[in-house]
Amino acid sequence: MSAPTPPLPGALAGLAPLLDQYGYLAVALLVLLDNCGIPVPGQTILVLASVYAGAGHLDFAAVLLIAVCAATLGNSLGYLIGHTGGRAFVHRWGRYVLLTPARMERADGFFARHGGKVVTVARFVDGLRQTNGIIAGTTEMPWRRFTPFNVLGAVLWTGVWGTFGYLAGANIGAVYRTAIRYQLWFAIGLGLLAAAFLLRQGLRYRRRRRAGADAEPEAGAGSGSDIDEPSD
Repeated sequence: MSAPTPPLPGALAGLAPLLDQYGYLAVALLVLLDNCGIPVPGQTILVLASVYAGAGHLDFAAVLLIAVCAATLGNSLGYLIGHTGGRAFVHRWGRYVLLTPARMERADGFFARHGGKVVTVARFVDGLRQTNGIIAGTTEMPWRRFTPFNVLGAVLWTGVWGTFGYLAGANIGAVYRTAIRYQLWFAIGLGLLAAAFLLRQGLRYRRRRRAGADAEPEAGAGSGSDIDEPSD
């Protein structure tokens, strides 16, 4: 017998009628859109569906499976969007958002080295969850490398938030507010780490350019000394 649905906080309560009416379809659609660049409450509907599953209104295994498939497909669509149109968009409009060719080249290098880690953890950060697939496609991260990290990220994200909602049960209101607060601090910390990393990369790039500029006059002087004096 199903238990009564516990009192829900604002964000979850607002989605309850949608989940009541469309069930698993609402989970699939919102999670897919949330992972392919459209800012809809995919994470919130996943938590809410898991709370419903804990109360016996939905099957928990089905919620997790649908969410994993939708998250993987959504991020794959984002990748295809970036891969087919991202470069053209950057070339035409990038300068208006300070995305110069040099910065795009550095982004390519960063994703070549760290793209797998970014794709795996990006779903836990709002903004990156919606755009990491598009960024991976735009930076031309190989599809065969992108796919396993995409699936791993979907499984981890779905497992963490799905289990959270399922176990929170009647305490979902207080637990959800606490989790959102800690997620905000996590996002801030991750942003600070990213800023520090980019600053470090920028300083290293400037040092390399300065070293190259200093080396050019020395090379020119060395080549001039090797010219033979004309013979009498």
